[in-house]
Amino acid sequence: MSKEMYTYKSGGGLYPMSLGNLFDSIKLKCYSNFNRHLHTMGSKSVVDMIEASSGVHFSGFHMDNLEARNTETGQPTTSAADNVLKQPFVIGVAGGAASGKTTVCDMIIQQLHDQRVVLVNQDSFYHNLTEEELARVHEYNFDHPDAFDTDQLLSSMEKLRHGKAVDISNYDFKSYKNNVFPARRVNPSDVILLEGILIFHDPRVRELMNMKIFVDTDADVRLARRIRRDTVEKGRDIGTVLDQYSKFVKPAFDDFILPTKKYADIIIPRGGDNHVAIDLIVQHIRTKLGQHDLCKIYPNLYVIHSTFQIRGMHTLIRDAQTTKHDFVFYADRLIRLVVEHGLGHLPFTEKQVITPTGSVYTGVDFCKRLCGVSVIRSGESMENALRACCKGIKIGKILIHREGDNGQQLIYEKLPQDISERHVLLLDPILGTGNSAVQAISLLISKGVPEPNIIFLNLISAPQGVHVVCKSFPRIKIVTSEIDIGLNEDFRVVPGMGEFGDRYFGTDDDEVMLTQISSN
Repeated sequence: MSKEMYTYKSGGGLYPMSLGNLFDSIKLKCYSNFNRHLHTMGSKSVVDMIEASSGVHFSGFHMDNLEARNTETGQPTTSAADNVLKQPFVIGVAGGAASGKTTVCDMIIQQLHDQRVVLVNQDSFYHNLTEEELARVHEYNFDHPDAFDTDQLLSSMEKLRHGKAVDISNYDFKSYKNNVFPARRVNPSDVILLEGILIFHDPRVRELMNMKIFVDTDADVRLARRIRRDTVEKGRDIGTVLDQYSKFVKPAFDDFILPTKKYADIIIPRGGDNHVAIDLIVQHIRTKLGQHDLCKIYPNLYVIHSTFQIRGMHTLIRDAQTTKHDFVFYADRLIRLVVEHGLGHLPFTEKQVITPTGSVYTGVDFCKRLCGVSVIRSGESMENALRACCKGIKIGKILIHREGDNGQQLIYEKLPQDISERHVLLLDPILGTGNSAVQAISLLISKGVPEPNIIFLNLISAPQGVHVVCKSFPRIKIVTSEIDIGLNEDFRVVPGMGEFGDRYFGTDDDEVMLTQISSN
């Protein structure tokens, strides 16, 4: 009795398989490619589907003839040009009056002498006093939130954050006007120090900050400094200063300033006298300045440290003339680096072992409950690197495609039954619009995987996709090797590297060849 066998040709190789397995392979291949051709298939035969699916496709979703929308807000996505502008690192410095805020800012500026740093004082945004208020100036509370023109402060900060110079008033504390002295021109900078007693009070201002510092100084020290400053610099007599302190300054500190201490990322006791704290802050600022702008916005985004080796490998895999063999070789090297970096974000426990010399070595034990999930088809290119790093790891699969203009549709999923008890490494080499990533992560969460237990690994990311994923899931981690400029009008990552799956698996000219083999 004769037994029929068939061969499946893919990427230059022939793979013998049974008819059932053959059509399973055909089905997955068709599904992974038919995003681009779904509207042309209708009820065509399997052979017609295969022919239609052999054309070019991109990782992620195809959004032809569909205006790009943010998945949460419904707003058009930003263009590539919008993402080129380098965002400044904004530091808020708050604390009671005469606590040493300006001294701390001056010390930070001095240590960051090789960076462009500007200081913006909240005092520059006091309201001009009316004639009625001037007549009763000793009863005016300068430590109340309403004393400041916060809208003008926000407008000035918005211009600086978008690379525009701004003129900021110099408030005169003798005439209580902001138009007595010429305005100060403040240019766009790498670091903006935003200093003031109530700089943390308004949530709109807090949202602008990448770091929030509260200078905590003893009340007696602050009072002594205030007396010296107000009598010398502002021309007030000591009786007026003490009266204002008891009537306005201390109550305002207790009611408005001290409660904002809870918003601080760093609290500095003793102000400018705390050199250790300021050194650590400057070191952190330098680290952040060396990061991509998106890493300053999203603390759950990690870009592996770039070296000439990494840039060289990116140059090769991005080159359209690179052969399939070289593309796979250097892509695998980059994927391995991303996987290793991702594994470094898993929890660990301390472990002691005895070395061959009889000594005790204190190290760590790897996370045991772990699995990978690849987004078919490009994500499968990352499986070998994960298996090489994690022996015997379980790997699940997810296949997603867009359906019309109504969103995404899950086509296929096969995940470990106990996935809710594991840390998950989600594999997809390209993060473009972020739509497929959101769908995949949503599926994992629906299966019971805690959001903090998901680490999303990819080679390159578009800023639009990073925004979508990080805003939708702020507790997952994203690990990537480079962040590109953005998306073009066809929603493809630029400069990008083209069809990753086709280039990696060599399926640009993929074809299925059925050869009947008769055997007796």
